[in-house]
Amino acid sequence: MSDLQGKVAFITGAAHGQGRAVALALAAEGVHIVAFDLAKTLTYPGYAMGSTGELDTLKAECEALGVQCLPATGDVRSDDDIRRAVAAAQQLFSRIDILFNNAGICAYGLVHELPEEEWDAMLDINLKGAWLVARRVIPLMMDQKAGVIINNSSIAGLRGMNRLSHYAASKWGLVGLTKSWAIELAPYNIRVNSIHPTGVNTPMNDGLAELEGTTTQEIAERSAGNLLPVPWVEPEDVSGMVLYLVSDKARYVTGSQFVLDAGLLTR
Repeated sequence: MSDLQGKVAFITGAAHGQGRAVALALAAEGVHIVAFDLAKTLTYPGYAMGSTGELDTLKAECEALGVQCLPATGDVRSDDDIRRAVAAAQQLFSRIDILFNNAGICAYGLVHELPEEEWDAMLDINLKGAWLVARRVIPLMMDQKAGVIINNSSIAGLRGMNRLSHYAASKWGLVGLTKSWAIELAPYNIRVNSIHPTGVNTPMNDGLAELEGTTTQEIAERSAGNLLPVPWVEPEDVSGMVLYLVSDKARYVTGSQFVLDAGLLTR
């Protein structure tokens, strides 16, 4: 039996991409899922986000694996939406063992040309949103004297990137949250780590390519190129890393950054 059997995971940005892959990987290990997603497209950045239909199919796929899935539509920038989702999770499951702070956006823009509202949206969703969700989930974990938080950062959280200063700032910020929370929460046996993928083969790639009037291959190559001969990694590669970090195999791992970059940062 998996050491994750019967646990409960709260996943933001769960409808598709990395969030969905992690949800299904955890469900296969017997973890019940709270699938939190905006489930609509934002004016900025403008590409397609997750949908209610995708949440419905995720629920069905999780249930086919023998676990429960609670879909919850909401915005990580809305404390009311988060509180409602956490309260519903607490009512159904009585606990939350895993938080995967995954919801995020990406878009290009030169630092001196970025409108203030685009800067604010990037930081509010990618960074503040992670804090807003965590501060509602953490008290449950503290009561349980156990929990794992994974913040989904990026290679942009460990280096600068051209035309992505607002994105990089948000992802570097997640590293600061990760290390600080790890210190604060260690006495409660709550572990906190961040992961740092290179480009991942998700609908976000398609959206960025559409906005830029180019191809997904070109979008992947803009990050200076992976060392291994692949344009990107797959969502299932990300879920494999998350599975390790939330398992008992990583019981003494906290406050650390885990890179899944196909060698990109070695260049």
